[in-house]
Amino acid sequence: MKRTKEYLLITIGSILVAFSVQVFFIPNGIAPGGVSGMALVLNLVVPGIPVSVLVMGLNGIFFGLGFLVLGGGFGVKTLYASALVSAAMWVIETFLSIGQPTGDLMLSTAMGILLLGAGIGIVFNQDASTGGTDIIAKIISKFTGMTPGSALVLIDLAVVVMIALNFGLERGLYGILGAILNGVVINRIVEGFNSQKQVFVITRDREKVRGFIVGRLDRGATIFTGEGAYTGEKSYMIYCVLSTREFVVLKQFLRDQVPDAFVTVGTAAEVLGKGFSSPKVKGNSGEVNA
Repeated sequence: MKRTKEYLLITIGSILVAFSVQVFFIPNGIAPGGVSGMALVLNLVVPGIPVSVLVMGLNGIFFGLGFLVLGGGFGVKTLYASALVSAAMWVIETFLSIGQPTGDLMLSTAMGILLLGAGIGIVFNQDASTGGTDIIAKIISKFTGMTPGSALVLIDLAVVVMIALNFGLERGLYGILGAILNGVVINRIVEGFNSQKQVFVITRDREKVRGFIVGRLDRGATIFTGEGAYTGEKSYMIYCVLSTREFVVLKQFLRDQVPDAFVTVGTAAEVLGKGFSSPKVKGNSGEVNA
């Protein structure tokens, strides 16, 4: 089920990328960098070859590099995503008479970036790439700690310069705007998926809650001893950091098994530590001595 979900999300993201490029960018001579921008420039040199075919060829080159540096797991999913992007572009180009929805460059850039950034962000979160310069961005992110969106901006700005030289300064400026906004959208999508829940549970039934978090969710927790200000009774505050899915499971457990528990929840934009920024170690994720 996990693998099916991953490939379903990769499929959705790849189709969004193909649609944005083929419908909003190529008809208006705009490209916010990326392999599609390279293909547009190459199309001037070899006009007889469709842009979708050029994209597939360039993706093959970058895919080989990504496979060597990032490993086979990344390579298989990226091969699927990049092939799907090229195939979807070819289908749209050949069989779907969508035409040019708008000749307004600003509107085309805005709509294209929303779809492109969302699609790439969805694919990135499955530890894959849609190919092309996305692969280079993942490599830079792996070795420098730079976010994928920021790395992509730097790479794509260089590609946009080629667009400006061949399609005019106005298209180049829209391409620069698109490259910057594309990085912002990707980062927002990635951060949205990676945000975690900070959960505080106040209860007298410490062992039942602790056992569920450690045993069922395979997460660590920190337990504080407290005293009720009104009743003076001894109680425990259990602190843990969970994914949204894990929190939903914990919430249902508390409703059914510990209905008198008092729970507060916050959102953490970023979490560093075992189980989050590094491989999870069973029984110790998010646990500190206190």
